Amino acid sequence: MTLTDAPARPVTGSPPDRFRSADSAAYPQASSREEEWRFTPLAKFRVLLDGGPSDAVLTWDSVLPDGVELLTLPADAPELAQLPLPADRLSALARERSPAVTVLRIAKGAEPVEPVAVRLSGTGSADVVWTHLVIDAGEQSSAAVVIEYTGSARFAAETSVLVGDGARLNLVQVQDWAADTVHGEHVGARVGRDATLTHTAVGLGGGVVRIVPTVEFAGSGATARMYGVGFAGDGQHLESRLFVDHSVPECTSDVVYKNVLTGQRTRTVWIGDVRIRPSATGTRTFELNRNLLLSGGARADSVPNLEIETGQIAGAGHASATGRFDDLQLFYLQARGIPEAEARRLVVRGFLAEVIHRIGLPELEQRLVAAIEHRLGAAPATAGARADVLHDVHDDDKANELENA
Repeated sequence: MTLTDAPARPVTGSPPDRFRSADSAAYPQASSREEEWRFTPLAKFRVLLDGGPSDAVLTWDSVLPDGVELLTLPADAPELAQLPLPADRLSALARERSPAVTVLRIAKGAEPVEPVAVRLSGTGSADVVWTHLVIDAGEQSSAAVVIEYTGSARFAAETSVLVGDGARLNLVQVQDWAADTVHGEHVGARVGRDATLTHTAVGLGGGVVRIVPTVEFAGSGATARMYGVGFAGDGQHLESRLFVDHSVPECTSDVVYKNVLTGQRTRTVWIGDVRIRPSATGTRTFELNRNLLLSGGARADSVPNLEIETGQIAGAGHASATGRFDDLQLFYLQARGIPEAEARRLVVRGFLAEVIHRIGLPELEQRLVAAIEHRLGAAPATAGARADVLHDVHDDDKANELENA
């Protein structure tokens, strides 16, 4: 699938019945009375919703293997007309106010061995940075793209992802912002026939971060794997609102999000909406959300929604759980001579390991584990010395990663 041959897609869907438009004026003002905004701390998020046009930008740094190019198109370029539509007023504003569109294009049939790396850093500007990024994976291509966000910013983004027929795209976004950052982004993906998209959202930093991934299928045999890892500290708000729209036959979606919360006034929000339309026979889908609370002041909201409009499916389900440490897990580790503080760190690592190991990029996985260890107060040597014990914690039936929380 290319920018020019992408088909038009429906603009309404449920649950809930949702409006999609590239015109920001067509959306009502954000209000806590509306379902799509009721969990968002609008008092802090207004800096984006009420922000005016600006010339503020992030600092870009990229590593592009052979077969991958980064180019700029004007915002009114005709080939951009058939991109997935924005999901809310903020993403429509981002598309309108971004002065140009940055396109990361993976050539048809390209299979770069090394990941594509894009590093975006905020400069601390008080103005909103409006960004529209298109990731275009050509037919039969296979690539990994890692986007990392650091620094301080007021950042509003529309990210459009096109996965061509038979292509495989592994997209990882790591939010490691400074504590004062406000970040709102829609990641709108269209997955072609027999193609596979793996999207992993990693939330480590930022004050308020709201990510809205949406997936639509353009052909049968497509697969979307949507993963998320969040580690929220004192005062952070990490929000994920997913919508997977099954509208064609024989497609698969797999959603797994896990969050760890520590500190006071900490909150995570996970909304997982999956719709299986009458035409989507043979669909296979499952969504899972787990939240581990490490402190009394933390709060996790988890709302899975599944709407099935045909009885001819291969399988569908969802699960959600929020809980605290299992005393049996701590006892099991302490019985092996591990101090309580380190035992707690190992349980957290085991809890998140399932999702981190699905990324499939060993170097990045190691960096993420190290970052989580740092937030847990562990020295690097401690993490390495207990890797064998972590393996036991992850696999042993006596400490099965809080799946029974």
